[in-house]
Amino acid sequence: MAKKKTGVFGETIRTVLYAVAIALVIRVFAYEPFNIPSGSMIPSLLIGDYLFVSKFSYGYSRYSLPWGLPLFKGRVLASPPERGDVVVFKLPKDNKTDYIKRVIGLPGDRIQVQAGTLYINGEPVQRDKAAERSVTGYGGLETQVTEYIETLPNGHQHRIWERSDQDLLDNTPVYTVPSDHYFAMGDNRDSSQDSRVLSEVGFVPFENLIGRAEFLFFSHDESARLWEIWKWPFAIRYSRLGHGIE
Repeated sequence: MAKKKTGVFGETIRTVLYAVAIALVIRVFAYEPFNIPSGSMIPSLLIGDYLFVSKFSYGYSRYSLPWGLPLFKGRVLASPPERGDVVVFKLPKDNKTDYIKRVIGLPGDRIQVQAGTLYINGEPVQRDKAAERSVTGYGGLETQVTEYIETLPNGHQHRIWERSDQDLLDNTPVYTVPSDHYFAMGDNRDSSQDSRVLSEVGFVPFENLIGRAEFLFFSHDESARLWEIWKWPFAIRYSRLGHGIE
């Protein structure tokens, strides 16, 4: 009887180890889950969204590995991102903090914002007004934002929000993107600390990219606390589940 119990226990341990190994392989080489803690990518991504990031989209770097283990330099099986991709990357300032933004500038591009309009290589990027919205801002105050459809030079379209065209980062110098780097911006243009702030984010090295945001697998509006089980079904944003990320 003792031998039988020992055998069952050993089989259970092996099963757990296999499951952990499979999960680790999937996380490193295929998909990794991330959640959205801030509003810098509104309206595309909301606070409380949970999404999968494809790790294979751009190849693999040390930041594909748990804890960013420095086992090698550069990227393996590298494939560059396209303009308009929503990417997760390690903040260049510390190489530890995960950020999610949209790729706007490619290596060699000249990027500038003037009066809220994005310019790429001296040409204004088309933006078409879609709606005026009243949103709840900090401290519960109502804020008016304008929603635009922005069309990048490669035809990629996405929505952006602007409080005004004269906010802090609505008029910038010209940024020239270095080789093997990218310029990333949030869709919530007046509430995003991104590559426009060189001292905090700046240009994103290709090596720092973790992967491309692919689709939402869960979303909640934060109206239910962890222990308020009876509220959970009403806090889920069912309409967002399974949606791809534009």
